[in-house]
Amino acid sequence: MTANPQWAFGGSIGGAATGLVVRSGSDHSGSYREIDYFYSAAGGGRTGFIRAYAGTPAILFSATLSSDATNTAAFTTVASFPANLHHLTWSGEFSLPSFVGMGADSPWLYFDDSANAFMVSPAANYMVASMSQGANGAIASGINSAITLLPAGLTHATALVYGAGINSTIQTWGRFITALSGKKLPPNDADTLLKQVSYWTDNTATYYYNPGGPSYTDTLDAIKAEFSAKGMALGSMQVDSWWYPKGPDDIWSDHGGIWTYTAAPDLFPDGLAGFQAGLGLPLITHARWIDAASPYRTQYAMSGDVIVDPAWWEMVAQYLQSSGVATFEQDWLGANAHTNVNLTDPYAFMDNMAASMARHGITMQYCMGEPKHFLQSTMYDNATTARTSQDGFTSDRWTEFLYSARFASAVGLWPFTDVFQSGDINNMILAVLSAGPVGVGDALGSLSRANLLKAARPDGVIVKPDVPATPLDGVYVADAQGVDAPMTAASLTDYGTLKAHFIFSYVRQTNNTITINPGDFGISGASYLYDYVNGAGTVIYPGSSWTGTLASGSGYYVLVPVGPSGIAFLGDKGHFVTLGKKRIPALSDTGHVDTTVAFAAGEKTRTLFGYSPQPVAATALSGAVSGIAWDSSTQLFKLTVHANANGTARLRIVKSFLAGGTTGITSVCRLARCFGAPGPVQ
Repeated sequence: MTANPQWAFGGSIGGAATGLVVRSGSDHSGSYREIDYFYSAAGGGRTGFIRAYAGTPAILFSATLSSDATNTAAFTTVASFPANLHHLTWSGEFSLPSFVGMGADSPWLYFDDSANAFMVSPAANYMVASMSQGANGAIASGINSAITLLPAGLTHATALVYGAGINSTIQTWGRFITALSGKKLPPNDADTLLKQVSYWTDNTATYYYNPGGPSYTDTLDAIKAEFSAKGMALGSMQVDSWWYPKGPDDIWSDHGGIWTYTAAPDLFPDGLAGFQAGLGLPLITHARWIDAASPYRTQYAMSGDVIVDPAWWEMVAQYLQSSGVATFEQDWLGANAHTNVNLTDPYAFMDNMAASMARHGITMQYCMGEPKHFLQSTMYDNATTARTSQDGFTSDRWTEFLYSARFASAVGLWPFTDVFQSGDINNMILAVLSAGPVGVGDALGSLSRANLLKAARPDGVIVKPDVPATPLDGVYVADAQGVDAPMTAASLTDYGTLKAHFIFSYVRQTNNTITINPGDFGISGASYLYDYVNGAGTVIYPGSSWTGTLASGSGYYVLVPVGPSGIAFLGDKGHFVTLGKKRIPALSDTGHVDTTVAFAAGEKTRTLFGYSPQPVAATALSGAVSGIAWDSSTQLFKLTVHANANGTARLRIVKSFLAGGTTGITSVCRLARCFGAPGPVQ
């Protein structure tokens, strides 16, 4: 019986338990109490335990084979659990969501109409684990039935995590299994791909198998130059499967498997390293499977259509490192790029890939990954990103992307939307809200300077939230019920006692009414909702909500609490994510708003804004401030902040107490002593 929610679970170990022992201990997931036992199941004897954690609403089931056994019995069976629940699982390429299917290698999420939830998933042997449901509805966790014989000593584990709130439960589950593996969760700027805007040449991008002229290298050099000319530094360049020879004829333009994983000489006369040196950017390199005619087939150990030989992976990683590659993208994981199904080869493939890349300082992105690949990523610190959308990011991909991103981010993979054109403002907003990579694939001359500079600083650093946007709990329930409701997904930036929420919503059928309840975001006091597209906002008082219409089909909103100062600080007016830590690294409100602003090299000023029921005054504790203005009709204020010599500024903002609410630099100077500003106000 669980406490919150009050649910009862029951199950079977497949035989009578003997030798029961109760003991306490701890592992990476925390302290626990467990019951150890021995039992006999179909195929032979097993030792097992059921472990309950003190600080986490989680149960871990484990069983170890005492002798070789046929694979005919589940390792864990959850036979009884609350009835009439909805469910969500993920399956197939890109780990796409389904409220109907039951993905065999997926975690299984169950929830009720009140968003109470539990998850059951494999907690070991991810590449060959299998979940199934019997005719009686029981949930069985075990090993892929294609493997008929299991060796003595094989241990399989299953996790059950429960809680109030769907997203909260998914997050708890993800942190539980990543803690079990000991994965160091990567921050959202862990590598160049995550930190800065990138340019992509994959499927649906302009230059996918299209040099754009006589020379691929000249075209890509020109792309970098266009970014620079439009005031944006480019962080990295992705080269897709066109960059290496493929197919039985050993040519770059073929769409088959890898012939050799080296730069096609007719595209790169100076080799990959020569191209990268001239470009001056880190590369992201794509990889397929091994072609049936590839010479690698006789040179290295193969399984299925991939190489499992550690010598090959070490050769590849050395080559990539010497060529300035920052991220290795393994594609086609859910299709051609897989091993035979057994207990060793899938791990040789994944482990050797990760180990060699890690030794050479290269991070990994999984593409077309199935749930088992997402789960297996918990074993590798350098698995940082995953594609959670099918090729070409367009509005018909958004819902699948958001649900798949929820799964990926729970296990420590930052979700990638895939390539899009920079002029598409909604795609750009969603990409930024993903907190993952932002990758565009425009034709020369087509880059949207305005959108790029709303997504990132001039040095290419993406101004993003702390966590990926995920569907609100109510959306899961509506989708499971088949109710027509707009998709509403939200992300946040966490400054401790103050959190800023970024909400994207869009119509999916005909219902275009959206309701935002600050209580759903943990805000109990007054808050301010800013409509980013229309440049207007409204105060939402405690216990109230806001309802509006998505007249244009979509909407983007910033929701922040009104702090003790009476001000709702909205942040940098020039960015989609107005409060992102790459621009606003620190923020507090303890009766006055204190904020720090970070500038890119060469930047001199930024415009900050917020809500106040009366004029505001501001002082610079570092740097300078000017141009303070307050609009009495909208009650929005704005000001210009100037960088100091170190590229930062610190401000203090309060509601003005001068008669008439005098604003401007004069009032700032007069009020400086009231704010405790050190020295003269600049």
